[in-house]
Parts: sequence; C-alpha cells; structure tokens
Amino acid sequence: MNSFLGIGTPSRPVQIAQFDYAVVSSAGLLLALGLIMVYSSSIAIAEGGRFTGNQPAYFLIRHGVFLFVGLMAGFICFQFPLRFWEQAAPYLFCAGVLMLMLVLIPGIGREVNGSRRWLSLGLFNLQPSELMKLFAVLYAADYTVRKAAHMHSFRKGFLPMLVVMLLTGGLLLREPDFGAFAVITAVAMAILFLGGMNWKLFATLISLLLIGFVMLIWTSPYRLQRVVGFMDPWSDPFGKGYQLSHALIAFGRGEWFGVGLGASIEKLFYLPEAHTDFLLAVIAEELGFIGVLTVIALFACLIWRAFAIGNQAVRMERCFSALVAQGIGLWLGAQAFINMGVNMGVLPTKGLTLPLLSFGGSGIVANCCALAILLRVDYENRQMMKGYSL
Repeated sequence: MNSFLGIGTPSRPVQIAQFDYAVVSSAGLLLALGLIMVYSSSIAIAEGGRFTGNQPAYFLIRHGVFLFVGLMAGFICFQFPLRFWEQAAPYLFCAGVLMLMLVLIPGIGREVNGSRRWLSLGLFNLQPSELMKLFAVLYAADYTVRKAAHMHSFRKGFLPMLVVMLLTGGLLLREPDFGAFAVITAVAMAILFLGGMNWKLFATLISLLLIGFVMLIWTSPYRLQRVVGFMDPWSDPFGKGYQLSHALIAFGRGEWFGVGLGASIEKLFYLPEAHTDFLLAVIAEELGFIGVLTVIALFACLIWRAFAIGNQAVRMERCFSALVAQGIGLWLGAQAFINMGVNMGVLPTKGLTLPLLSFGGSGIVANCCALAILLRVDYENRQMMKGYSL
C-alpha cells in the first residue's frame, strides 16, 4: 500500500524531452524540400530574366536568405513567453491593419500584376497579409479568452470580432487578396468555435459567410472567370484555363515516381508561378505521386502535433496557449489544403503559396515565427509537466 501511494519510495523525476521532435523534423523536412524545389523550379526563369542577371541560382540565394532570416526571427520569437504574446496580440493586430492601409496608398504600396500587396523596403518587399495571418491567430485567441463568458451571445461575443474582421477583409479585398481573406476568416471563425461559441450561432454565421463568398465571386468578373475556368480548364487552355491545364499536365507526367529532380518540362516557361503558387505541380512532375504524398504526410504530421500540443495546453488550463497552437495548425493546414486543391484542380485558382515550401520572404518568415510560437507552447507545457513530476 505504501508503495502504491508513493510513500517510502525514492522519487525520481520523469525524463521529459525539451521539444516536440515531430514538429521540428516535419517542419525541417518541409523547409529543406522547399529550398531544393524552389531552386529546381526557378532555374529557367532565373536564367532567362534580365532582372535576375541571368543567374541560375538567383531565387535559390534569395530563398536561402529568407530562410535564414525566418529561422533567426523564429529563434527570437521562441524566447518570449506566451504571456507576452497574449498581451501584445491587440497591438500586433493593429500594426497589421495599419500596414494593410499603407499598402493601398499610391507611392507607398507596390503594385505587381494588378495587385497592390507589397511594401517596398529597399532590398526586399514586405507582404503584410502574410504577417496578418499570424497576427489574426494571436488576436482571435486573445479575444476568445477575454470574451469567454460571452461566447454564446451574438452582440457581446461575436459582433465586435465581426466588425474587426470586416475591416480587415475590406482592406484585403482592396489589394485584392481574396485568398488571404478566406484563410484569415476561416481561422478566426474556427478559433471562436474552439473557444466555445454556441454551435447554432456558429452554423448560422458559416451559412452567412458562404453566401457572402458567393456574392463576392458573383459580383467580381475576374473571380467569376477563375471559377468558370477551374470547372473546365480545357475549354480555354490558352486563356482562363492556362495555369490549371499546365498544372494538370505536370501531375500527369509525374505518374508514380516522377521524371526526376530537375527534369520538369512544365517549369520551362509553360507553368506560370512555378516556384510560388504552383510549386506542388513541379513536385508532382519531378517526384511523382510519392513526392506529393510525402508533402501531404509531413503537413498532416505537423497539424496533428499542433492540435496535440493545444489539447495538452487545454488540460493544463492554458486557454490562450491552446487556441494559439490549434490556430497555427488550422492556418497552415487551411492554406496548404487550398494551395494543393488549386494545383490539383479541385479548387479555383487563388494566389496562395504552399506554406514552408514556396518562394517568398514574408511567407517564410511568418511561417517560421508561427512554428517558433507553437514550439514555445510545447516548451511551456513540458516545463509545467516537469514541475508536476517533481
């Protein structure tokens, strides 16, 4: 009996790992694969572009620099406890809204291909919508914790968040960046639901959101054209179905094991944005079904661990940390799902990159910072577990 109660036996501390190996390994593999595939998919455009100086490694070097900056930013973010992020969340969100406003000012925001989404910072461009995804996760988690007692009330619980999201959505649609708006809205709504929103109210709001998205598409000719092109890309393979038709050709050429690393044909000026939005199509062509399945498995592992870390924080009554961890998992999962769906022809074409893999400094930095905060949640969970075991 004494032995069962732990009396009269020496206490030995439980050995607990310092970090989640699954998160680190899956994220590390995705980042490494992204570096390789960005180089492979961008060689042709780098050699043939005047702005690149005809340097084959132009995008590789820039992506490597972005990756280094992202890892350093992630290391810094990891040093701050979740209490700091909870207090800073409203201010970070306001800073994000301010940057979205600056983007729309002529002479400050930079326009590329008809979209004004970037702030020029000299050596590189900052895309505020990428940082806004992380800020939205932090703010939605903080808001849900603060309004926990009112989550069943539309007026006190949801209406203030609705106003904030409408403001953010309006700014994003002015750029326009419908993809970022969809991701941020979906993640914010999911965090509110995880935080205890009444399911009937949630279902009603989802229905209203779907109606709103349909109206946005129906009243915008270029969005409607994308939807029509996605439904039958072969009806106009040289027009509105051009990108998707070549993405599907890449998937078809890859078959099971791909044509080999570096041997893609579609990246040779056939598939636009091969190193950004359509990187998965190049992976499919060069590494085949096995390569795509590996990418999906790595994302699935990362998202599963994010929810597991969040659930562990819930059991420790660390509500903000739990919502942040699960919100990061939802963000990365939703964006990866949309990008993969676009590449495979399951969803209409949208300008969303594949997290952790696609070329883009702002996206890589935001993703690395998000993963660092996720690891910080896990680290604090483990420190508490150590305290319980002593």
